[in-house]
Amino acid sequence: MTKKFIAIIVGVASGYSLMAQNVKIGEGSLLRGRGLCEPSISINPVDPANVVAGAVLDQFFYSTDSGKTWQGDTLVSSYGVWGDPVIVSDTAGAHYFLHLSDPNGDNWSGDQILDRIVIQKSVDGGKSWNNGSYTGMFHPKDQDKHWAVVDPRTNALYVTWTQFDKYGTNDPAYESNILFSKSLDGGETWSEAIRINEVAGNCLDGDSTTEGAVPAVGPNGALYVTWANQNKLFFDKSTDGGKTWMEEDLVIAEQPGGWDIDVEGIQRANGMPVTVCDLSEGPYRGHIYVNWVDDRLGNYDVWFIKSDDGGATWSEPQKINDDGGEADQFFTWMTVDQSSGYLYTVFYDRRDLEGFYTDVYMAVSRDSGDSWENIKISEKPFESNPMVFFGDYNHISAVKGMVRPIWTRIDGLVMGIWTHLYQETK
Repeated sequence: MTKKFIAIIVGVASGYSLMAQNVKIGEGSLLRGRGLCEPSISINPVDPANVVAGAVLDQFFYSTDSGKTWQGDTLVSSYGVWGDPVIVSDTAGAHYFLHLSDPNGDNWSGDQILDRIVIQKSVDGGKSWNNGSYTGMFHPKDQDKHWAVVDPRTNALYVTWTQFDKYGTNDPAYESNILFSKSLDGGETWSEAIRINEVAGNCLDGDSTTEGAVPAVGPNGALYVTWANQNKLFFDKSTDGGKTWMEEDLVIAEQPGGWDIDVEGIQRANGMPVTVCDLSEGPYRGHIYVNWVDDRLGNYDVWFIKSDDGGATWSEPQKINDDGGEADQFFTWMTVDQSSGYLYTVFYDRRDLEGFYTDVYMAVSRDSGDSWENIKISEKPFESNPMVFFGDYNHISAVKGMVRPIWTRIDGLVMGIWTHLYQETK
């Protein structure tokens, strides 16, 4: 039996308040190399009191009281569990934990074999998980940085990710590409993975590598994917369930400085894009949104564009953070509450702070991104450590006005994952 983690609840207030709303989900010791980071979170659409989270390297957590308290354990699979946790939920109340594989279990030896994307399923609210299935096994190529989405009309599962022909090489004969696969039977089986990008990247895991593919589903089942490569954001679309894609990738925005960004006090950071689509019955149904970070103004800011015609045309980039200064904002993620069409983003923010001290902000838009309300949700800042691997992303989930962002913070020799208890009242 693996050791279980019990979260510490800092405090809960009635209604929405900036105070006493942060909840620690779990933590690990940096001295033991087990600090938790790279978190993902999902609210059960059938039972919003049930919330599930995952964190690097192999930890899962679940709550039965809307995220006020948590329990957790270590995820195991015969295929290996090796980070990049992604949690999504379907309309039957099942949760899916997608992650990388390392069948050798080498524990940071440098000989990891990231040979597939593994998908494990829970039908009891995240308390237990099956051994899983997998897609994208093309060994010795490496499969990395995946994300997934569920079509709520059919519960079809779609996943996109980056395949490296040979990770880390500068040999131009090796490429990075965006792959796609789907499951129509609740994750039991998966379609043969196919390449969807036209312009390949290199294998150096930098600005000229294809990275950050996050799929979104439209009201009629269309699939939308955006990724970063060569200081640009590329967009692709399928209207037949992923069987065919656009013949030519559409460049929808420039990304000055590229996705591989350099934030002081962070070992590595990125500005990869996130794609979402409004499926609500509201006035913005069908709008597609893309959110990312770049330094076009001389410091790192959170940006946003949208399309109201299925991705044919796009708005000019709009800045989400409203600090107006030169502080950095980074590690953004976006979601849509499909009951209202409201948009929510979470990001780190260094406004009004010095050195490596960092706060967490959430921004809310109730008008399709035309305006944004910035809310500081961290009760106190934390100091990052450039010697510590801090992960590559945060995440956020919203269902019926209940919003649960998730992020990583460092407190001395402890690194843990946190959420904030936000309830929409407007």
